[in-house]
Amino acid sequence: MSYNVAVVGASGNVGREILEILHERDFPVNKIHALASARSSGKEVSFGDQDLKIEDLAKFDFTGIDIVLSSPGAKVSAEFAPRAAAAGAVVIDNTSHFRMDPDVPLVVPEVNPEAIAGYKKKGIIANPNCSTIQMVVALKPLHDAAKIKRVVVSTYQSVSGAGKDAMDELFNQTRSIFMNATPEPQKFKKQISFNAIPQIDVFMDDRRTKEEWKMDVETKKILDPKIKICANCVRVPAFIGHAEMINVEFERELSALDAMEILQKTKGVTVIDLESEMEFVTPVEIQGEDNVFISRLRDDPTVDYGLNFWCVADNLRKGAALNAVQIAEVLIRDYLKK
Repeated sequence: MSYNVAVVGASGNVGREILEILHERDFPVNKIHALASARSSGKEVSFGDQDLKIEDLAKFDFTGIDIVLSSPGAKVSAEFAPRAAAAGAVVIDNTSHFRMDPDVPLVVPEVNPEAIAGYKKKGIIANPNCSTIQMVVALKPLHDAAKIKRVVVSTYQSVSGAGKDAMDELFNQTRSIFMNATPEPQKFKKQISFNAIPQIDVFMDDRRTKEEWKMDVETKKILDPKIKICANCVRVPAFIGHAEMINVEFERELSALDAMEILQKTKGVTVIDLESEMEFVTPVEIQGEDNVFISRLRDDPTVDYGLNFWCVADNLRKGAALNAVQIAEVLIRDYLKK
């Protein structure tokens, strides 16, 4: 059995990563289409040893397409995703547009694969925010063991989460500083090179950023609406990989040792023990890796039942492209079955 697949946003960082992962994982593709805006039309992207010519999304006919893996901007998804679904495709969308729609499942396959069944309502499945994905992969087995009451998370997010232009800005600013020039912020409000910016996305009425709001509401939708979330999101001058320092308060006792044993048995998680040769893991070390990495796991003595840990993942892979492909794999295994 094979499927006709369209990758939307194929010229971007996540779109290229999706194409690479589809090939790596031998996804059962019959025919694949690379789609993007008109300005990218005619350019080529790689799918294994094939070169695919990018087609114009605005002119593309989705008739006969089974699965769409989508990573354009939210406004683009709002326009084309319903059109693709109406033509009979199932759209797995990486943008923020559909995530909080009650008729659209928000899915991390290691956490809530059963939610995929809800795709039939609108023909759309939403991929969560990158920072949310890695956190809930780590939280799910701990929540099952001791029920989480509250999470305080501080993120250290790479510039690739803001796209290619953001990566270029970090590179160009760093170079200009070494050349004794004054860097000019464009993508970011303030200098990102050799700096940290405590703003990701826009500020909201309650003074949180939208990224912080996303981590709150998405975790509740995916994992448990009763969990209280306090998120603090910071952009740092790293190219790829998001890191999070996570503090968790439980309803009952769960020691660091027990938590470590649970996480070591969890699919999609790698635990790095302080006593190991690596001691802990950093974003540079996990680029290109599929798993969520946990290190510095320890008890929190300031609350009755608390833990702290460091959580790192490749935001372009598990935080976006891989998660979408994993959703597609469950979809064809359990629901489409051509």
